[in-house]
Amino acid sequence: MTEATLELHEPEDAFRRIEDWLREKGFFATGGDELVADLYLGYGLSQAIRRSSFSQPPEPCPALPLAACSVRASDNVAYSLRASDDLVAQSHKVADVGPWEQTWTAAEYQAAVDEVRNAIARGDVYQVNIVQHLAAPFSGDPHALAVRLAGLRPRCSVPFVTEGWAVVSASPELFLARRGERLWTMPIKGTRPLGAAAELRGSEKDAAEHVMIVDLERNDLSRVCEPGTIHWPELMATRELAGVEHMVSTVEGELRDGIGLAEILEATFPGGSVTGAPKIAAVDLIAELEPVGRGASMGAIGRVYGNGDFDLTLTIRTFAVADGVLHLWVGGGVVWDSDPATELEESWTKAWPLLDAIGSPIPEAVTA
Repeated sequence: MTEATLELHEPEDAFRRIEDWLREKGFFATGGDELVADLYLGYGLSQAIRRSSFSQPPEPCPALPLAACSVRASDNVAYSLRASDDLVAQSHKVADVGPWEQTWTAAEYQAAVDEVRNAIARGDVYQVNIVQHLAAPFSGDPHALAVRLAGLRPRCSVPFVTEGWAVVSASPELFLARRGERLWTMPIKGTRPLGAAAELRGSEKDAAEHVMIVDLERNDLSRVCEPGTIHWPELMATRELAGVEHMVSTVEGELRDGIGLAEILEATFPGGSVTGAPKIAAVDLIAELEPVGRGASMGAIGRVYGNGDFDLTLTIRTFAVADGVLHLWVGGGVVWDSDPATELEESWTKAWPLLDAIGSPIPEAVTA
């Protein structure tokens, strides 16, 4: 039985407030697996680490909170099986998507890529992730979207649905996981259409972009892990994920004693693969360049368990539903040798499998 949902609309001390709320619910009292929490973290929480005075872009989906959490009883595997059965049961429900509108034109997105390259030339940043936003009329049940996206094998297949909004993810990327004292992340950087893994492996540009983010993740984990324990057992492996080819690494470490959920999230959120490097400078530049906020995207969604373990998926390839509108954000990392037209094409390479899976029309501006 799900308890009342905590919703946060301000970024200050958000992670500490989430952990305190969980403790008030008796969540960590037994240290066992009697309870599980569903957790959603919006990218807007990154406001807390910003340093520039440039104003935050307006959110295109204002009904979404910056974070949400709910607690329910858990019977582990049995719940996961029921959740999967629930999605199958929802398959008869309708999800109708109207024509898409883009916040950015192709020219505006490419101009932003050039602005990032100028910032790199000045020495302000090394890499910045730039995201475009799409919106379309929507009617129906968000669970029906999750059913249609299941073929892309999302890491978090069960949507976070409330009366006022929903987050439905097809993301293949692990933001962060904990098992006991082991903490790890699996950043994705480098994308090609299916069948082009060899091209991806041979790209010096993608390798450089990927290694920058692996290094950032090493630094983030080192803030909460024992010195000397950070390592990367997997580096730049190519995999078929969410309908495309991706380059993936694993970075992990051993947590220091006494480190809790809030401290871990404060050290690592938002994920480096959706910001850039250095992280704070990248977050500031993103706020300056992107015309609207990132809403449900580029944050995290997943579960926290009563013993302190958790599985959090990075919300790339993620839809938000609210007020009769479906929202989607797609983008990619920009480095010095990025080509604006190629970066635009890569963002659509990520979007096509999602739009195809939900049976959505292709945005007219892209086909023109």
